[in-house]
Order: sequence, then structure tokens, then C-alpha cells
Amino acid sequence: MEELGKLTASSWQRTLSSSIRCTGVGLHTGDKVTMELHPAAADTGILFRRIDIANANRDVPARYDCVGSTNLCTTLVNDDGVSVATVEHLMAALAGCEVDNVVVTLNGPEVPIMDGSAEPFVFLIECAGTIEQDEPRRAIQVLHPVTVRDGDSVATLEPADGFSIDFGIDFESAAIGRQNFLLDLSPDAFKTDISRARTFGFLHEVEALRNAGLGRGGSLENVVVVDGDEVMNVDGLRFDNEFVRHKVLDCVGDMYLAGGPLFGRFSGVRAGHALHHKLLHALFKEEAAWTTISMDRRVPVTASDWQPEALAATA
Repeated sequence: MEELGKLTASSWQRTLSSSIRCTGVGLHTGDKVTMELHPAAADTGILFRRIDIANANRDVPARYDCVGSTNLCTTLVNDDGVSVATVEHLMAALAGCEVDNVVVTLNGPEVPIMDGSAEPFVFLIECAGTIEQDEPRRAIQVLHPVTVRDGDSVATLEPADGFSIDFGIDFESAAIGRQNFLLDLSPDAFKTDISRARTFGFLHEVEALRNAGLGRGGSLENVVVVDGDEVMNVDGLRFDNEFVRHKVLDCVGDMYLAGGPLFGRFSGVRAGHALHHKLLHALFKEEAAWTTISMDRRVPVTASDWQPEALAATA
């Protein structure tokens, strides 16, 4: 297989070789949930299916225009109001492992949090194995810069050969402080540098979160908890800069909601789920800011061949 820029070593769509399942708790609901990943036909994309709902439309496409909430996680919602929450870590693993097509079944409203990182999902994908399909990958090529802001938070996508993320965070807690990380996305870089970074939160926010019906499944087993200037987890951090690495992980997952891999450079300062999705909407709103390319030939394809919005019709 040829190497295509920094983004990928594969020009062809991939799905899983076999189905695989896991069971865990939802970070926010606290409910036990079983999730299964199933092979899917080319051009299916990533599709979530709520098998606990007796509804003809229980399928929820993993697409930026299906994002219904970005409050502490990314939640997808279909036209009938069926939702799936906390999809970003699984989406990051699928992006990092270059999986284009999969049906994700769940018997609850939230993807299990596992250990708070994407590493368990990478393990599941590797255990299931992946196979190439007969259709080329189609990527979104950024043609000119697009920027969104919210106060002192900013996020930008600009043209690049491959996909990279340059992320900066700044917290008052001395346990975090200012951190920066640059990732050139590839399967090896994602697995080694990003997948193990866990989600994090602050002890003083726990009571308010739970009163709001959130964070009920959170614990020191699946969240890095910061109390003032100290990390409460007995084993400490997996990386000195685990906090910013996890923000990059979230960004990889959120950007995969574009409907396929991106050719562009993401730059973010104090960004989060809300700004990530605002950026994707801004990108696709400007028709001159992007095009799609067929990765077997590295040439644009027409809108009639493929567009992110068209995935709804193929799901």
C-alpha cells in the first residue's frame, strides 16, 4: 500500500473483519451498557444503532450535522430524537485505526467510558481485525483557512498535506497549567502518543455535575481527578502532559464526524467539543473552503459522488 501524505497508509476503505463486543458503564448515566462493533458495507460510514429502542428509526449517523449536544461530551441525535452520548473516544479510535465503515450497536444511551481513554477501543478493533474494501477512501480537503472563536477560545482549520492537530490548554490548577501538543495523525502515532490519555475532571465540580444528572459513572477508575493542584489518582498520570493529549484525542474523534478523514491542520487554544463542532459547521458552510478527494487517485470527486450530508441516504 502506498503512503499518502501524513494521513494514512491506506487508499481504500476499511471495515472490521469480525464483530466484537464490550461491556462497561456510561460516564454520565452510570448505567451498564453493552456495545458491539460490526462490519459494514463500503460507504456506510460510522453508524450507531440503539437496540434497546423499539423504533423504526433507531439508527444515528456519526456526522457533524447530527450533533445534538456538546455539554461535557459529544452527543449525536437523529431526526426522531434518538440519541447516543459520549461518542468521541470511540470515534477517535476508529479514526486512528482508519476504520471507515462500522455499525455500533448499544443497549443504552451512552458509549461505555471504559478506562476514560481510547485504548480499550483500539484493543477491540485490533482483536476484531480490519479488512480493505473495494471502494476508495474519500477525504475532505481543506482549501482555505476557517476560524471560529468563543471568548478566549479559538479553533482553525487550514490547508495541509495530511491531518495534524496543534492544541494548547491553559488551566489555573498547577497540576495542569499550560500544555501544548502537536500530533501528525497516523495509526502508530495515535496508538502510541494519544490513545492512552484519559479524560479528566475537577473534584470541586463533582457534586454539581451529579445534581445535573451528569458524571454518575465517573470514578478514579475512568477519570483523572484534579483536587486543587493535585492529581488524586493513586497511580498518577500516564504522561506528564496527559491532559492536553486527551484534548487532542477528543479533537480527533470530533473531527472524524466530518464524515471521513480530513486533509488539513487543526489549531486550537482552549477549544472543546462545542468549538470543534462549530468549526466543522463553519467549514462545510463555505463551499469554497473544502472539496472531497478520492484517495486512490488523490483527485477531487464530484458532489454527486459523495458528500458528508449524503451519508444519511446510505446509512
